[in-house]
Amino acid sequence: MSPEEFRAFGRQVVDWVADYYAGVESHPVRSQVRPGEVRAQLPAHPPEEGEPFEAVLRDLDAVLMPGVTHWQHPNFFAYFPANASGPAILGDLLSSGLGVQGMVWATSPACTELETVVVDWMAELLGLPEHFRTDAVGGGVIQDSASSAALVACLAALQRVSGGEVASRGITRRHTLYVSEHTHSSLARAARMVGIGADNVRIVDVDPGTLGMDPAHLDALIAEDLAAGAVPTLVCATIGTTSTTAIDPVRAVGEVCRARGVWLHVDAAYAGVAAVCPELRWINDGVAEFADSYCTNAHKWLLTNFDCSLLWLADRGPMIDALSILPEYLRNPATASGEVIDYRDWQVPLGRRFRALKLWSVLRWYGAAGLREHIRSGVALAQEFAGWVRDDPRFELLEPHPLGLVCFRPRFPELAAEQADERTYQLMESLNESGELYLTHTRVDGRTVLRFAVGSPQTERRHVLAAWKRIQEAIG
Repeated sequence: MSPEEFRAFGRQVVDWVADYYAGVESHPVRSQVRPGEVRAQLPAHPPEEGEPFEAVLRDLDAVLMPGVTHWQHPNFFAYFPANASGPAILGDLLSSGLGVQGMVWATSPACTELETVVVDWMAELLGLPEHFRTDAVGGGVIQDSASSAALVACLAALQRVSGGEVASRGITRRHTLYVSEHTHSSLARAARMVGIGADNVRIVDVDPGTLGMDPAHLDALIAEDLAAGAVPTLVCATIGTTSTTAIDPVRAVGEVCRARGVWLHVDAAYAGVAAVCPELRWINDGVAEFADSYCTNAHKWLLTNFDCSLLWLADRGPMIDALSILPEYLRNPATASGEVIDYRDWQVPLGRRFRALKLWSVLRWYGAAGLREHIRSGVALAQEFAGWVRDDPRFELLEPHPLGLVCFRPRFPELAAEQADERTYQLMESLNESGELYLTHTRVDGRTVLRFAVGSPQTERRHVLAAWKRIQEAIG
């Protein structure tokens, strides 16, 4: 493809994306295809000869679009937001166009140094401590996801608690990791991947009122494991759990970790970006004093398309000790000088994309004020929705709901609990199959509840109100 052909087709693609956003509301929110339906329309074998790009665009419309679930739809209330925005898309296009492989500083200095700037900017915008800055003992890095961030944190924690031996000798003792029942499953997966093992993931009780981790039970479990000869290695406290956005008491959990010498990883994948609003920074109470690592996803609620997960370390030393290997083909004067950051030592893969470009584009286009407006709009719409649920006696509202997620369920007093749960699930599926909106569910205290997550920049009050009326109609 010549530069002129790229220019012509590139304009068509940008126009296609712009038209898609202008008309996204006309699509059913959740894809209506059945398993195998998309594949059945695609050739079984690759083309022998090249095809014109117009054919790709035709198949995109005719074959692929029916199989797309529209995460940017204003009536997408499932999971958590997966924000995309014009500036982020354009920043990603620039990154793809440059084709940078930023594994070390020398392979593209701008890739590394822009990343250090945007993670420091973000630390400032979120009110995070000074030692999380890249010009301090800690520092920040853009990962692909919070799952990778959790894996890196586990590796760093193992390195620290072993006195540096795990990276060289491997795990020689039983190590333990601590989560609550509402902690994201990525922590249990990380325990498997680093060799701690699923059987050594300890489940900490939660407060029945807040669903936050119980520090007293955490301390008791750690004491029990120490007595059994285990090595308590990492605790994950969550700010905004996936099920309900419950917030673990980071300060109290951190005090236990500090006393016991255990690494505290704070997973704020969804909720952390809310701290761009000063009035919401209470969610990070205890982070500055106690967190060894902290993660939040710009690609959920901060207008930056996937993938863009931010990980900060209070001390980057254990992480680099765990991950740094310098083969001869990567040796260069800049690395040898010790004056630069080589982000290959801050992640599991060697290679890395120029992700900072899209976050930089978002920060410059919206500014802090624009980001705050976006977060505040989502919170306000969610709180208004919660008020409607609270005022309707046919529904039960789960408290608390401080951010953009509201959990609730219909009341079926005539049904036994198990039958009511099944009826709730069927209600959700009928709404989702309609294509008019998209919800997900979870289980809290053994009961099925519906999740209504607000956060798309396309979502307006009229969409939330229409969704609520459709839910009311469905219950009858």
